Amino acid sequence: MRITICENKIELGREAAARGRHHINSAIHVQGRANVAFVTGTSQLEMLKALRSMDIDWSKVNIFLLDEFIGLPDGHKASSETFLKENFISFLPEVGSFHPISRKEDAEKTIEEMNKLMADYPLDVSFICIGENGHLAFNDPPADLDATDPYIIVDLERRSRRQQVGEGWFQNIDEVPSRAITMSVHEIISSKNIICSCPDQRKAKAVAMCVFDDIAPAAPCATLRRTECSLFLDRQSSRLILSDGRQK
Repeated sequence: MRITICENKIELGREAAARGRHHINSAIHVQGRANVAFVTGTSQLEMLKALRSMDIDWSKVNIFLLDEFIGLPDGHKASSETFLKENFISFLPEVGSFHPISRKEDAEKTIEEMNKLMADYPLDVSFICIGENGHLAFNDPPADLDATDPYIIVDLERRSRRQQVGEGWFQNIDEVPSRAITMSVHEIISSKNIICSCPDQRKAKAVAMCVFDDIAPAAPCATLRRTECSLFLDRQSSRLILSDGRQK
C-alpha cells in the first residue's frame, strides 16, 4: 500500500484523480477498454470533479458501483446511482457502459444478475474510501472476508447508518435503509488497482485502523494492505498514522 499525504482535500482529489487516469488509460492502451468501479459519498467529490475533466476516452470505460441501498425510490439523493450520475457521469460526453445496482426489494435477483455480469468485467481500477467504522463499501465490521461472490447482501451497522445521517443524505437514522447490496471485500481487493481517497478528520481513526490493525473481520479496511492500493489522505485524516496516535 502506497500512502500519499496531501495538504488539503482539493489537492487530494487532484492527486487521486491523476493516479486513476494513469491506470485507466493504461488499461485502455493494453486491452482496448477499462472496467472501473466507484464508491460514492461526499469524500469523493473533489476526486470526481478532477477526474471528469481529465483526458480519458470514457467511451471505452465500463462503469460499476460499489454499493447501493435496497428500497430507495428512484432519484433519491442518497442513491449511489443518483450521486454518480449527478456528480460525474452527466459531465462526460459518453461512457462505454454504466451498470447501476437495482434498488428494488428483489435483492436476490439483482445479486444473481450482477454476479453473472461481473464474470465478464474484471476490475482494472476501483475508486474507494474507508468508512468511519472501517468499512469498505458497505462491508461493515464484522465483515465477511470469506465471501467470494462479487456482490453480496448485507445488514448495515448502526454506525454506518449514522454516518449517512451525518453526511446529510437522510434526516434521521430511521430513514436510512437497514440493508444494502455491496461489492464484497474479496472483489474489491481483486481489482488490479485501487485508488482510496479518504479526507477529513472524521476518518482519522478508520485510517489508523487500516494502517495498524490486524487484517480481520473487525477491520475490513485493513485488507487494503494486501493489495496494489494507493491511499490518499489529507492533513486531517492522516493525523494518527505517523505513529499510532490512538495510543496517546
